[in-house]
Amino acid sequence: MAHYSFPTLQMVPPVGETLVVAGGCGGIGRSLVEMANEIGLKVFVLDLQRSIDAFPVSQGVTAIACDATKPTDIVSAFEGIAKNVNAIDHFVNLVGFTKEQVNIADMADEEWDEIIEGTLKSAFLLVRAAIPLLRKSANPSILNTASTFGVHVPVSGYGPYSVAKAGIVNFTRVLAIEEGPHIRVNALAPGLIDTQFLKGGTGRAEKSSRIDQNRVVTTIPLQRIGTPNDLVGMMLFLASPAASYITSQTMHVNGGLWS
Repeated sequence: MAHYSFPTLQMVPPVGETLVVAGGCGGIGRSLVEMANEIGLKVFVLDLQRSIDAFPVSQGVTAIACDATKPTDIVSAFEGIAKNVNAIDHFVNLVGFTKEQVNIADMADEEWDEIIEGTLKSAFLLVRAAIPLLRKSANPSILNTASTFGVHVPVSGYGPYSVAKAGIVNFTRVLAIEEGPHIRVNALAPGLIDTQFLKGGTGRAEKSSRIDQNRVVTTIPLQRIGTPNDLVGMMLFLASPAASYITSQTMHVNGGLWS
């Protein structure tokens, strides 16, 4: 019988690689940053100053104040990163938010624009700024954040957010084509995750929520709300050597809520 030898696959990024996390002070971001720091990555966090003040980063992590809706803030943030490292190996974008749940027929122009710009346009601005440093890496990757709401809308009042997240799915495909074969680009689509996002987002005014979590749980095959730690393994895997042939994909981590 023939015996085959397979190389050991590294399921997380190698020690010393650079990770930039936009929105790193949010619930999902904090879990990712903590684990990335523990496994020896050089981590930069971009977030609103009030979020950084509320959730200070751990020793060894660099936090840079940045409003992802302001191009000048983003340019300044990446200039700051470039003073510390020659390249970015991995960029994760977790920026996005909702406001009060309002149906489209009753929605003001300003509210639509704010959510679209803060969730979709911000992704464009951030990635555009990150690409020059990613191109200098040997094995770079981008991870955008989509959502179950980008493919399945189970409750009303999330119009602009759902549209923006659907846009992130195709934005990821476009980037994978344009930046391939050098930069791999994927998206993560979380389901219902127990973070401050359900009340608007970290660093933003708290909002009410019409999501009945007890009812939603009955529709999830795994019968529970997700936690940030449920996502971190997939996020680190997609930046790892083991994922070297994965690009242009949206990975759904939702307990089976949508498939």
